[in-house]
Amino acid sequence: MSHMPNLPTDEQIEKVRSFNRFYTRHIGLLNEGLLESPFSLTEARVLYELAHRDPVTAAELGRDLGLDAGYLSRLLKRFDAKGLLQRIPSREDKRQFLLSLTENGRAAFAPLNRASAVQVAAMLAELSPGERAHLVQAMAKVQRLVGDGQKSDFYSLRPHRIGDIGWIAHRQGLLYAQEYGWDETFEALVAEIAAAFVKNFDPQWERCWIAERDGEIVGSVFLVRSYDEVAKLRLLYVEPSARGLGLGRRLVDECIGFARAKGYKALTLWTNDVLVAACKIYRAAGFQLVKEEAHRSFGKDLVGQIWKLDL
Repeated sequence: MSHMPNLPTDEQIEKVRSFNRFYTRHIGLLNEGLLESPFSLTEARVLYELAHRDPVTAAELGRDLGLDAGYLSRLLKRFDAKGLLQRIPSREDKRQFLLSLTENGRAAFAPLNRASAVQVAAMLAELSPGERAHLVQAMAKVQRLVGDGQKSDFYSLRPHRIGDIGWIAHRQGLLYAQEYGWDETFEALVAEIAAAFVKNFDPQWERCWIAERDGEIVGSVFLVRSYDEVAKLRLLYVEPSARGLGLGRRLVDECIGFARAKGYKALTLWTNDVLVAACKIYRAAGFQLVKEEAHRSFGKDLVGQIWKLDL
């Protein structure tokens, strides 16, 4: 049976177009002069690039901004005529010139840059701190999803805080349903384990690591005290968008390092054999598979595994 192409719905298309109309109107992109300046939106964008990067060729500038070469050439000639642009022959290719702003160019750009910052600050000032953080995160997510495909490899780790437990149960429930077809009883199990961790949390012997990238949670893991000399690694997960960064191994390494520093003699975990990527991480970190047992859970027939690392 042939599959229908993954096409957006008419409703989704209209919502994106509606947002585009709203935002261009909200920040005045349709005005003849951007922010009451003599420059159009495109001219202001070119000025911004020239002001915030090393000297660049016209070809590089056009490629990075997605501008037609002919249109960009005419725009740069207007900048030349106004004394805003400086051209220096390239050492690598004498046929090309490196472009940068003159002092007059920087002076012309400065009030436009200030006006843009003031406009954005005024827009954000109308929001609460929580709303501002949510808006900035949403904008970063839009940029990642529909931008040039480049994603930051940078992430940070932090301890758990209010709101994390519900989020982890929500995301793991969805991800394991999407990737493995597990039912809602798995989400319930995650919620129970995470809630018990918070309720009985002993910071001297236990720890949770939350991985964030661009203000969004992209992974987590828990280390729980099992008994005096044994700790348990629990609920490791990494968001699909952050896979390939070595984050899963980093989270496991954090657990191992913490367990050794606290004097635990062993670290154990329970997983299922269908979680192949996680099992590879455990094996690479030195864990040994010590027991397997078939079971029926989460609406599936599974093979549970117990792994152990002697510290």
